[in-house]
Amino acid sequence: MIVQVLGCSGAIAAGCRTTAFLLEHDVLIDAGTGVGDLSLEALARIDHILISHSHLDHVLAIGLLADSVIRLRERAGRAPIKVHALPPTIAALRAHIFNGVIWPDFTRLPTPQQPVLELVPFAVGNALVLGGKHIEVLSASHTVPAVGFGIDGGAAGWWIYTGDTGPNPELWRRLRQLHVAQLVIETAFSDEECELARLSKHLCPTALGRELAQLSGCVQVHITHIKPGESDSVMAEIARLSTSHRLHPLAAGQTMRIGGSNRRIAGACDEIR
Repeated sequence: MIVQVLGCSGAIAAGCRTTAFLLEHDVLIDAGTGVGDLSLEALARIDHILISHSHLDHVLAIGLLADSVIRLRERAGRAPIKVHALPPTIAALRAHIFNGVIWPDFTRLPTPQQPVLELVPFAVGNALVLGGKHIEVLSASHTVPAVGFGIDGGAAGWWIYTGDTGPNPELWRRLRQLHVAQLVIETAFSDEECELARLSKHLCPTALGRELAQLSGCVQVHITHIKPGESDSVMAEIARLSTSHRLHPLAAGQTMRIGGSNRRIAGACDEIR
């Protein structure tokens, strides 16, 4: 399976797109501004959207995507795009996005009987099978109800996306039970802003080091959600961490392979630092 990194920035600027990953061609993981780089045909092939939490940088493309593909999917007789999220996230989307004021209610358009979007609740710990892909909903600790996701790559191990999270012992208890091959984890702030990271339930490099110490072995770790203009300083602080893992900054346009070699951004732990 292939994961395309459509966006992985903590905010927007030229060349910076907020969080979105495309799993194969049909499952979108978060729906930040990076979704807008997909062609109309690629957008129309998306059947499932997994949402980690309700913050705008992770959900703003859901309604725009629906508006773009509604006619194509209606003409083709396609089933609704299923948006999977925690019940509080679904409630936030209904109240604050699909309310007829901020955006039309695409859970009732073009008709209530055959809408372009369907909101589907899940819970932490649920095992989902979407288009043949086995996905687990993981714990996250953020300022709003939030989750991460794990993709089962079989014998090759799991691809893990933490979502936005601060320190979270529950996550590491679960990851220690899995064969983690690749970990996408946020570090939104530098150590200089550690108090802001704590208050907003994000990570800074020092906190990242404490979190990674809870996972043994040698894992390819991809750093996401850095604020625009701060990548060099944050990665310099991360480079000073003492860890057995191999840490790399993530960038839009990269691809990762689940269950196979990662030709662009992963390799044996003794080959990449």
